[in-house]
Amino acid sequence: MPGDRPTMPPVRLRTEAELARDALAAPLLARAVRLARWAEPGKPVAVGGVLSAEDLRAAVELLDLAADEEGAEHVAQAWQLAVDTGLVAIQESEADDAAEADDVDSVADGESEAPAIATSGEELRLITGGSPQDVLDIWLDGFETVLADAAAPDLADIVDQISEGGEIDLDSIDWNPEEEAEFLDGILGNLYLLTAMDEEAAVGAVPLPALVASMVVPDDMDEPTDDILEEVSEAMVRLDDQFRLLAPTGLIEYQPVDEALIEEVDGEVRLHESDPARQQPQDDEEDVSRYGMVRLTPLGVYAVRSRMLDAGVDAPVVGDLADKGADVLLDTLPGHPESAAHAEAELWLDRRTPDGAARELLAAARGDDEDAPLRRLTCQQTLSLVGGAAEPALREVLDDRHLGGLARVWLAEHGAKDIPEPSETMVFWLTVDTLAAQLAAEDDSEELRDLVRGLVDQSGGFFESAWKVDHPATADVLEAMGRLHPDKKAAKEARKAAFKARSRA
Repeated sequence: MPGDRPTMPPVRLRTEAELARDALAAPLLARAVRLARWAEPGKPVAVGGVLSAEDLRAAVELLDLAADEEGAEHVAQAWQLAVDTGLVAIQESEADDAAEADDVDSVADGESEAPAIATSGEELRLITGGSPQDVLDIWLDGFETVLADAAAPDLADIVDQISEGGEIDLDSIDWNPEEEAEFLDGILGNLYLLTAMDEEAAVGAVPLPALVASMVVPDDMDEPTDDILEEVSEAMVRLDDQFRLLAPTGLIEYQPVDEALIEEVDGEVRLHESDPARQQPQDDEEDVSRYGMVRLTPLGVYAVRSRMLDAGVDAPVVGDLADKGADVLLDTLPGHPESAAHAEAELWLDRRTPDGAARELLAAARGDDEDAPLRRLTCQQTLSLVGGAAEPALREVLDDRHLGGLARVWLAEHGAKDIPEPSETMVFWLTVDTLAAQLAAEDDSEELRDLVRGLVDQSGGFFESAWKVDHPATADVLEAMGRLHPDKKAAKEARKAAFKARSRA
């Protein structure tokens, strides 16, 4: 059922053209494209498309990696990406039927092997002549192959643990492919969530210990145990290797773990004895950064969201509501992070005239249902972005019991003249409505406690009148005020008023 799908907060996506440029600028794809052009006339390769030692050296020079001690490895990765994505096509060399027949036995015995030819593939044409989406599709294909490699164990470990029968013993290398893939997916999902929820995370970097702890440390654990800290440390070392592999794809910007913090004990690589999971963002920034810092790039946000959509996750984008009705907008915005809600509201308003938008919003804000107060608060917040041209629409609802109060607030904030004074009944109704909305949005937040305290302190006889307010949420609001107000006498008065309101109802 659609309602059962997990839902993520909305993210901001760059345009396809901008994302395609980011993809082409990513080191791994950029190198793969250069190698595909280099191979266009045809290059003899071994089975599987493996470059000869001579061509490998030539490719290192081509990519200006001769001074890099890992240059050959970078070339091999880029070449493999080119083959995997179709930028390079591998064609078996043609031979006459008689030669093939003569060679069958020798090939079977390993005496000779007909070489293959590597040439540029069809996808190379799409890189230069296709659409931005074509480029992104190629990049995504390549990213998926690298992600699969990142979740795989080290090749040296596999070679060391091959059983006598020539089979890989997964238990002996302590690797579960499903669990490893799920862990890496979970890490990227948490990074995506942080990016969507926090503007600072979208432009800054997240400490690796905090990211790993979000996956490893149980939510109900106040202080991580030694076993949990060891698990965090082991996961950080593993993730450090994986992020180093993923960074050249353009998925992330990554500052690796300081090599001085990594040691090998009894054949196992781990961090020095330390408590990285206990380090907080307010700790010395230089110390925290030594344990690794990571940021999901705009291209990374696009990639992780694509994977989520494929997995059936509801992963909205800011702007999805622009063509929806005001009822959908007001129901959805309260669940958005503040910055995303603001951007979404602006995009929605851009599609409409100020007067038309105001009328649509006001009509959707009416109602006595449980969600109506939060709808009206969201309506008020959205209307604050509308200019003075909406004034006629606001004046039309001055006598409306649901909307007259918020209309007066809007008119006053926009410097309108001749605003009729609200009745005492309307003032108290708006107060209850606003508090009901705040309770739905924030529950028992400190800001709400301050609002309740200030409201009661400014109006000595508040509870004597409030219990009479004809609002569906009156009793619940008064009960909450009794729970939130720090003064025992005021809290008792609130509870009494709540009892009267329920009796009256």
